[in-house]
Amino acid sequence: MKKKLIVLLVAMAMIIVPLSACGGGDSGTADAGKQLVVQVGPNPETLDPALNSAVDGANTILHLYEGLLVVDENSQLAPGQAESWETSEDGLTWTFHLRDGLKWSDGSDLTANDFVYSWKRIAAAETAAPYAATVLGPIKGFEEAAGTPAETDEEGNVIAEAIPGNLDALAVSAPDDKTFVVELSAPCTYFGSLAAFATMMPVQQATIDANGDAWATSPDTYVSNGPFYMTEWEQGSHITVAKNPNYWNADAIKLDSIKFMLIEDANAAYSAYQNGEVDFIKDVPTEEIPSLAGSEDFHVDPIIGTYYLNLNCNLDQFKDAKVRKALSLAIDRNYVANTIMQGTYTAAGNFMGPGWVDPAGGEFIANSNGGKTYIDNDNFEANLEEAKALLAEAGYPNGEGFPEITYSTNDSGYHKAVAEYLQQAWGELGLTVKVDIVEWASFTPMRRNGEYEAARNGWVGDYDDPSNMLELLETGNGNNDGKYSNPEFDAAMKASRETTDLAERSAALHKAEDILMEDAGCVPVAYYNDFWLQSAKIDGMWHSPYGYWYFMYADIAE
Repeated sequence: MKKKLIVLLVAMAMIIVPLSACGGGDSGTADAGKQLVVQVGPNPETLDPALNSAVDGANTILHLYEGLLVVDENSQLAPGQAESWETSEDGLTWTFHLRDGLKWSDGSDLTANDFVYSWKRIAAAETAAPYAATVLGPIKGFEEAAGTPAETDEEGNVIAEAIPGNLDALAVSAPDDKTFVVELSAPCTYFGSLAAFATMMPVQQATIDANGDAWATSPDTYVSNGPFYMTEWEQGSHITVAKNPNYWNADAIKLDSIKFMLIEDANAAYSAYQNGEVDFIKDVPTEEIPSLAGSEDFHVDPIIGTYYLNLNCNLDQFKDAKVRKALSLAIDRNYVANTIMQGTYTAAGNFMGPGWVDPAGGEFIANSNGGKTYIDNDNFEANLEEAKALLAEAGYPNGEGFPEITYSTNDSGYHKAVAEYLQQAWGELGLTVKVDIVEWASFTPMRRNGEYEAARNGWVGDYDDPSNMLELLETGNGNNDGKYSNPEFDAAMKASRETTDLAERSAALHKAEDILMEDAGCVPVAYYNDFWLQSAKIDGMWHSPYGYWYFMYADIAE
């Protein structure tokens, strides 16, 4: 998730609050029992499933909630809250059969109507869920249900209020407490993956009605339905979750609790790991990688996703595709991936990298651009000369007259080093670049709101259909941080959704990528791999190609 966020502006500081009523148990915080301590990121912007769009937030949400379906250790769909499901012959109706006796963490009953409420809440314009169109777009009646979101100007002022839609138009229903039915507007082969996605987790209407947006900011109002429930959230320090005795598969949960350390600085995370204070860290200091390579506790695993840059297309200096393409071609991606990123990433020549499945069969990248990459990373000198020529054609020979670029990034992993490289690389075009380091909690809403000039971005696939990443660049998409807009690109994406012919769908998606790359709607830099440190005493956890770590069924060796 990996990601796409709507800000919950939490004015109050979080305090450590033991959860009793919501958890349905008394394991609390006094005795952590068998506790796994991990670091998967800094303080999450939100833990509301409908509003989250970051991988770190989703990693926590996946332990607190469970959807209709789940992704298992083999990256295959498996039963979750639904014990079985079937699809009609025409592919338009999906029916999910819930398990007997499902409960919320507070002990109250969970029924199919909770999914009806939760999915309609995602659709509601006032919720402003960044993933709404992605996850609910295939469902009949979504556009009527969604209404029109509020419009803002470049300063963030509301210039047009949101227009509520007709939520009853969304074709989701509960014929009885154990049956949830979804009607699609067209067959969607990957809809099962959407049903397992974090945004689609059920939320409890009673706690949201009683607490409003603040429901997801404090353990005493945070009711969930997954293998764990929240007992503590101390901002900037940790989130602790305890085994949920009301979870349908509680007998399979071996841990008593998991403590998510909210550490933003990789060196601090590494120090905590070395001192035995944490058992797992996602953020490994890049300078330590050469010495860690080959060690038993250092792991590297590919994921489907791309590290890319956004150039704010709302700004005059980035509205010309020649400028955007010049900035893209001036980047030596082999140097970035192999030297700056020390081979932990792979140089990107396309937007869509390895691992994405082509609807027509095989890997999507193998069929892109006639089997060739859009950017020839083995001929950087030629790319640089073309970049200089394009900038001159745009009216900025040797960078003359082009305003200083402020490049914004958060300071973790290789982000700062890449930013410093861009100062030099774009300097070769005669441009001046200022690097702006922003803390994570502020960085994602700033980028989403378009309050930047150029910024690092990235996406890790939520499922392996290429639409998952290409649709980020559609006009109006909640995750279109670069504010790129091209009617031809939008038309190609629309065509990909409206056909049931796999070859036609593949052709439409490839056309969309062709347009995007020619237009330099964003600047792909490298393909992701995850790397982390994990204690050998952890058993039974797994990592998915979507960038998530699953600790819920883990155990700690004595």
